[in-house]
Amino acid sequence: MPEYTILAAASVLAVVVLERRVWRTGLFRRPAWWVSLGICLFFMVLVNGWLTKVSAPIVIYDDGRRLLPRFPWDIPMEDYLFGFSLITLATLLWVRADTDRGERVADMAPGEPSSPAG
Repeated sequence: MPEYTILAAASVLAVVVLERRVWRTGLFRRPAWWVSLGICLFFMVLVNGWLTKVSAPIVIYDDGRRLLPRFPWDIPMEDYLFGFSLITLATLLWVRADTDRGERVADMAPGEPSSPAG
């Protein structure tokens, strides 16, 4: 059974639903987000390609638990799905923390310090 594929697809679905239906930060509309994702993807391909190459693997996958092909350099396609989910969720948490802080600062009285050290 392709558990790895199912979990990878579910992680993408969960993160996209979290952004589009719950938090609604607008992250997917920001060009800077897509550029940063592309940069992360570039380095992921380099590192993951080296780790998973079939000729001398460091990380070995059970092909019975995967469904998607390997591309490029023997990288399991599921790794891209998990990578998208990980990077997107981390970025969403960062944006949410910054948004929450901004709302707290905006609600303060004029002249009130914005931090405990302020």
